[in-house]
Amino acid sequence: MIKEHPLPPGWEMKYTAEGVRYFVDHNSRTTTFKDPRPGFESRQGGSPGAYDRSFRWKYHQFRFLCHSNALPSHVKISVSRQTLFEDLIMNVKPYDLRRRLYIIMRGEEGLGLRREWFFLLSHEVLNPMYCLFEYAGKNNYCLQINPASSINPDHLTYFRFIGRFIAMALYHGKFIDTGFTLPFYKRMLDKKPTLKDLESIDPEFYNSIMWVKENSLEECGVELYFAQDMEILGKVSTHQLKDDGENELVTEENKEEYISLLTDWRFTRGVEEQTKAFLDGFNEVVPLEWLRYFDEKELELMLCGMQEIDLSDWQKNTIYRHYTKNSKQIHWFWQVVKDMDNEKRIRLLQFVTGTCRLPVGGFAELIGSNGPQKFCIDKVGKETWLPRSHTCFNRLDLPPYRSLEQLREKLLFAIEETEGFGQE
Repeated sequence: MIKEHPLPPGWEMKYTAEGVRYFVDHNSRTTTFKDPRPGFESRQGGSPGAYDRSFRWKYHQFRFLCHSNALPSHVKISVSRQTLFEDLIMNVKPYDLRRRLYIIMRGEEGLGLRREWFFLLSHEVLNPMYCLFEYAGKNNYCLQINPASSINPDHLTYFRFIGRFIAMALYHGKFIDTGFTLPFYKRMLDKKPTLKDLESIDPEFYNSIMWVKENSLEECGVELYFAQDMEILGKVSTHQLKDDGENELVTEENKEEYISLLTDWRFTRGVEEQTKAFLDGFNEVVPLEWLRYFDEKELELMLCGMQEIDLSDWQKNTIYRHYTKNSKQIHWFWQVVKDMDNEKRIRLLQFVTGTCRLPVGGFAELIGSNGPQKFCIDKVGKETWLPRSHTCFNRLDLPPYRSLEQLREKLLFAIEETEGFGQE
């Protein structure tokens, strides 16, 4: 255990109803989640510099928060393999999920089944068959909230529970069976998804918006209004993108507003209540502010784990456009990847494919928006450009850099700064 130092005079440590500790300064009559004791920051490894994006540092900070707020004792959870979902909902309070867990499978001997239990339960609660979640697309097996989930009268209770479960997995450092879309992780981090984020989860919708963006509606004879039809379980309803939107024509002057509103609608699609229930449940176990250091890709790594990348499998199943495997830039590219640790390789994989997870068959079975699509490196751009990615095609646009060091610098910067620079 980490030895606790005394608080400064006039300070008191307390716990919320959910068991999260906070600090009261009676001198100023204020409260804070930040520990006021001298050396607290240095004991955690210090604050990062402005450009320090070390995932390990941030993960260490998160684990320290979990350790510091762990509740005493333990909780035994008795479950049946046939009723994993129901047993947890019925028998465990949110604050108990931060205690040490002992899982007992009824009818089976022994403890120590936590890892298997987390995996099995995540497979159960996130299964699209229950209509709470759905796959993002035909060839995209990341999950998003199903707009039809409201057909279940208890759906908000389930989403609140699932939020608790996902937080519990993070809190105890366990992995789940499948992951969510990156826009969903962004929502957890209170970040607004962008138009570009649509490409990986709904390429057809993305292409239709890009067509509107790049063409003159008047010249093409197309009439659009600030409204969008949506079909749920065979019933079509019209969503007003703004007040009286079905009567407001989209013009060149208001087209950007239309695109922005339509993009926002596509990410929500009437699941605001479900999302709020999920986040409320999550916050009962892990305060969402604890995630503030992470980006959406790092959150995916924390929940889904980090596979070991097989470099030879990657090289063997990569195709080239306007380059050959003997091009000097390709030799340099693979040299840079070879020099990366596994964490950086995962970040590169996320940058190009949109996910940190590989299919069971490895790189040979990568899927794009239109079916099987191998990792591709295309010669595009000028040497002053950063590499760009097209996640729906698993394609990396790699400019013809003049040296190994230039390629290394540009590539590493791109995969760390994808939000602003790396993707087009």
